[in-house]
Amino acid sequence: MKDVKPATLREKSVDELHTRERELTEQLFKLRFQRATGRMESPAKMRQVRREIARIQTILNEKARA
Repeated sequence: MKDVKPATLREKSVDELHTRERELTEQLFKLRFQRATGRMESPAKMRQVRREIARIQTILNEKARA
């Protein structure tokens, strides 16, 4: 998974950001399930997903205030 830059996310619409956030939340759930069952391939992927979710939430808050 490639690290997404905030500038790229700022170009997207609010609806696109909400959709991406939902997708990442589902992916994070699946990764947690894999970790619990002991068949996780890349533990670092959880960190990347959590950080991207945080970036999206930050940008959504910025857009809401503007």
